[in-house]
Amino acid sequence: MTYRLYGLAIAAVAAALAGCSSTPPDRFYSLATGMGTPAAKSGAAPAYFIEIPAVTVPQQVARKQLVVTTDGRMDLLEQDLWTSPPAAEIGQALSQVVTNDLGAVDVFRTPTPEGATVYRISTNVQRFESAPGKYALLDAVWSVRQVGSPKVLTCRTVASETVSDGNEALVAGHRRAVARLGADIATAVRGLAANGSAACPASAS
Repeated sequence: MTYRLYGLAIAAVAAALAGCSSTPPDRFYSLATGMGTPAAKSGAAPAYFIEIPAVTVPQQVARKQLVVTTDGRMDLLEQDLWTSPPAAEIGQALSQVVTNDLGAVDVFRTPTPEGATVYRISTNVQRFESAPGKYALLDAVWSVRQVGSPKVLTCRTVASETVSDGNEALVAGHRRAVARLGADIATAVRGLAANGSAACPASAS
């Protein structure tokens, strides 16, 4: 009986130690979630054709783990991950915002109707900062040009969103920042389509 109780005690201690040493589950986040669906009705001709090639981001945040800034220090959150690398996340979310705003179709690497006017949007993210409980910041230089035309409109959007504590709030702040960037780009595309030239939107520089 004594040996049996001793064995049970050892098993209980081993189970407790295993529980304490187990790795916390990974948590995944996406910028594209909740960005809405395209405004163009199914079967209707799109109002615009756009191309959004791959977005570039700073090397220090070009990883699947969330990189956060705390008191001037950058920390890598091993269990908090983007569903895809940040450049892909921003590109997908931006495509959703712009196509939804314009009623457009993103035809990057896709055949387009003969004679269609296509607007190419290039985006270089220069800062992508995450400060939990403080702000989510997106600083991007972007350009729009009609494919086949030498004219290029180059602008800069700096979007800083105040966020509450927690990574969910932080990611939601980045979604709002991408939405602001997309709104600036959509405004520029409309201007080019209407006048053949455009200035940077008032909210951009």
